[in-house]
Amino acid sequence: MFHASAHIITTVIGSGVLSLSWCFAQMGWIPGVSTLLFFCVISLFTSILLTDSYRSPDPVFGTRNSTYMNAVKATLGMQQYKLCGIAQMGVLVGITIGYTTTTAISMAAIYKSICFHQHGHHADCHVSNNPLMIIFAIFEIILSQVPNFHELSPLSVIAAIMSFMYSTTGIVLSIAKIAGNGVGKTSLTGIPIGNNGLTAMEKMWRVLSAIGDIAFAFSFSFVLIEIQDTLKSSPPENKSMKKAATVGIFVCSMFYMMCGVLGYAAFGNDAPGNFLTGFGFFDPFWLVALANLCVVIHLLGAYQIIAQPIFGFMEEWVRKRWPENRVIRKHYTLGGLEFSLFRLIGRTTYVVVMTIIAMLFPFFNDFVGLIGACTFWPLSVYFPIQMYIAQFNIPRLSCAWICLQLITVACFIVSLVAAIGSTRGLVKSVTTFKPFQSVS
Repeated sequence: MFHASAHIITTVIGSGVLSLSWCFAQMGWIPGVSTLLFFCVISLFTSILLTDSYRSPDPVFGTRNSTYMNAVKATLGMQQYKLCGIAQMGVLVGITIGYTTTTAISMAAIYKSICFHQHGHHADCHVSNNPLMIIFAIFEIILSQVPNFHELSPLSVIAAIMSFMYSTTGIVLSIAKIAGNGVGKTSLTGIPIGNNGLTAMEKMWRVLSAIGDIAFAFSFSFVLIEIQDTLKSSPPENKSMKKAATVGIFVCSMFYMMCGVLGYAAFGNDAPGNFLTGFGFFDPFWLVALANLCVVIHLLGAYQIIAQPIFGFMEEWVRKRWPENRVIRKHYTLGGLEFSLFRLIGRTTYVVVMTIIAMLFPFFNDFVGLIGACTFWPLSVYFPIQMYIAQFNIPRLSCAWICLQLITVACFIVSLVAAIGSTRGLVKSVTTFKPFQSVS
């Protein structure tokens, strides 16, 4: 349960926490707090439902489903399995791209915090993100050679510690800023229309994008089954996983609320898109640099937890397609470690391609919002609820069935409007951006 909780915290507390103060600035106190609590409750509810789908047809004595997609296939059939595969792989790919972009921004922030300290807050300390993305990719290529989730527990614990450190640092810096300068200019409904030429339409688009960002902050259900597969069968996995999900989401929600509330209180309506790299904080410079270093280390581990299901899916498909191929089956031992040429080529290719795409689309807030909106409904709500209905034979049109379907419809509407807002922002950013020329 400890390692499962660490996996969840590592996956949930990611780059999403960095944009929460910006989200609160767009939405204001009441909608911001309400939206965060909404996603917290829904994520916890559907995660608890999903833990019973690890085994089927019985949640305790049934056959194991080692992946999210296999659970959908065993419970809902082949057609839903294909739809789930498209949704899960697409979202996981998007998140690895987003992590690449976010890590480069945090690496650049380390350099800039030192540069500002040495040359003043108005110095030109811009740096290209592309070399930083390449450095991140090299580390990920090395880490990607870890065979599976079972070998990632130590990395996950380290990453979880890093997530606590940079979240706590952001909270401490926000409190210090409030103590020194007082509470920034805030409101119940966020940035007012007319402020710096903000139109009602632009306000609406920003709010929708912010909803997507908050949804992204709670994106982890799509690897919950893979995490549950690392647990021992005594006590029953679903029982341990319910506790782990509750602990993980509670801890993450507490940090999220503090980061969003205190970050908004510190910066007010001028909150940057990323509160550790937007340089609302300049001093102490070493603490800002340390917090961003923690972000980098955390995302090194989180990238692997997100990518493992992709690697597993690709490698399983290739093995079934060419079962007798020697390159695919052959393993070597190098320095006491198991080495596979097939794994090296396949996983390296994936990391390189995702890095190139990140160089083409290095947009933080809108990209994060779009991923969150696309992830939340199908993988965090629709499939968990439908599997629960099928597995426990909930009668059609019964009170429980109607309530579960209402939750599904409501969350679909929320995800749809958030996706529209984030897509609009992304398109707007793309029209003015020159590929491979990203600068922080």
